[in-house]
Amino acid sequence: MIPFSDLAAAAYCPRQLYYRRRGDDRDLPAEATERIDLAYRYPELIDAPDAVLRRLPLRREPAAYRRNLSRLRERDLYDRLVDPTETRAFLSGRECHGVVHKLLAGVDDEPPIPVVCSSGEPPESGVWEPQSVRAVAAAKALAWDRERTVPRAILEYPAVGVVREVRITTRRKAAYRRTVRAVRAIDGPPARVDDGRCTTCEYREECGTRRRSLRSLLG
Repeated sequence: MIPFSDLAAAAYCPRQLYYRRRGDDRDLPAEATERIDLAYRYPELIDAPDAVLRRLPLRREPAAYRRNLSRLRERDLYDRLVDPTETRAFLSGRECHGVVHKLLAGVDDEPPIPVVCSSGEPPESGVWEPQSVRAVAAAKALAWDRERTVPRAILEYPAVGVVREVRITTRRKAAYRRTVRAVRAIDGPPARVDDGRCTTCEYREECGTRRRSLRSLLG
């Protein structure tokens, strides 16, 4: 059974996952955990003064953060985001398992919607590929548990105040399947990538690349 976090890491760089597994290094940094925890505090933060917001590990200035939360409050999802049916729910599917930060009630006859939070920055549109793979894994695990198709997931960036919907499309499911195969194939160091993904990678000296990865964006 593959953890969601391993799938996300392998979707970014299988070699990074190899080093992380070898060092048993799967814990999030404390600041990343603090940023994710902001996802449970929107009602108190949406009108909080600058002095309060500046003490938090936000990725935006207070005024911009409040604007983002105000836009989020106008969306249909907002009430369910601040009052989810479950928080920190463990899901176990046929191939993978892990924790989703929230489960939202579906509309009408829609199944629950899994929510995955990221401590990092969202791209200009959509979501990063590793997060897309993680969202598909969460949706598939929930579908296995509930014995029904789960057509979408949510990616939440609480330190930014941005939420993105992830439709479980054929393309995304194909990326998920490729990643599952890549994880299962790891029995030694995978091929070195040595490209822009290596920016700020903590394993670059062991790996021998000259660049560093974007893990801080994808936490």
